[in-house]
Amino acid sequence: MIYEYSYLQNFIKNVFLSIGCSETDADLASKVLISADLRGVDSHGTARLSGYVRLYDNGRLNPTPKIKIVHETPSTAVIDGDKGLGLVVAPYAMKIAMEKATNVGSGWISVQNSNHFGIAGYHAMMASDNDMIGWAMTNAAPLVTPTFSKEKLLGTNPIAVAVPAKNNPAFVADFASTAVAYGKMEILQRKGSPAPIGWVQDKEGNPTDDSNAVKNGGALLPLGGDREHGSHKGYGLGAIVDIFSGVLSGANFGPWVPPFATAGFMTAGEQVGKGTGHFLGAMRIDAFRPAEEFKADMDKWIDRFHAAEAVEGKKVLVPGDPEREIEAERKANGINLLEPVVKDLQALADRFGIAF
Repeated sequence: MIYEYSYLQNFIKNVFLSIGCSETDADLASKVLISADLRGVDSHGTARLSGYVRLYDNGRLNPTPKIKIVHETPSTAVIDGDKGLGLVVAPYAMKIAMEKATNVGSGWISVQNSNHFGIAGYHAMMASDNDMIGWAMTNAAPLVTPTFSKEKLLGTNPIAVAVPAKNNPAFVADFASTAVAYGKMEILQRKGSPAPIGWVQDKEGNPTDDSNAVKNGGALLPLGGDREHGSHKGYGLGAIVDIFSGVLSGANFGPWVPPFATAGFMTAGEQVGKGTGHFLGAMRIDAFRPAEEFKADMDKWIDRFHAAEAVEGKKVLVPGDPEREIEAERKANGINLLEPVVKDLQALADRFGIAF
């Protein structure tokens, strides 16, 4: 079914209000969540709403967190999210990063005791909207096997970098360090469709097209799929995100990161830190060179890549292009939700007495 994004955003906000979030936090969380749907990242948008409610039901989500800085220097800080919505904690952390960048050129924030923060690109773009380069990354529940391993030790651990330009839209790279985000596997599961070879392995470490493989003891594969196609590089990227987000902040890391998307078949076990961890950064462009000169050169960079000779029937894209095109289309024509997602939302509506 197709829904206007503003309608879905308002419904999301009302659900967050129903579990006790403040008006301000519910409004912000709904904006972050719907931004994923608008940008075509359906796996991290409205479909995730019931997962946050499950966290609340399991006592793992504090709807009224007291977010605080627990360690600080002029350019760095560690923030404790008090088990709050990552959709709220991460923007708070990015604001601190931007304040530090304003004062000393760059700001780097590691976050502990948080939860799933939605799409990484939203947080990185907060900085690019203010003549800064934004960085955002987060660790996640262990669904991913290191190269040659049968064990799941890492999350999908995304990285986003947003860089402003002058006349062109910002460069926004936002990607998981795995061959695919787990949310896309959930979409295949809802459709009853197989997964492409190279996305997952079975419990014995063999390639498989079973979209339920992770539930059945298998694992997602790092970006690259296998060693011959560079999975060690995806493994390395995921490890970097985990260290910056978890080890550096005092959050959980590696196989100890508590689940979110997988709450239906995994429970939080042994803990070595506090909650889920994030890492956010802001770099003031004029700490390096005049911002207008830099953005003019970014225009040249973007224009040249767009002008590259493409293979027949294709065009060369710059990171952020597909998401912007989808956003324009969905703002005009609405967001199509899969039937299982609609059923989840209706169940929430019935529970909280909200119209849907």
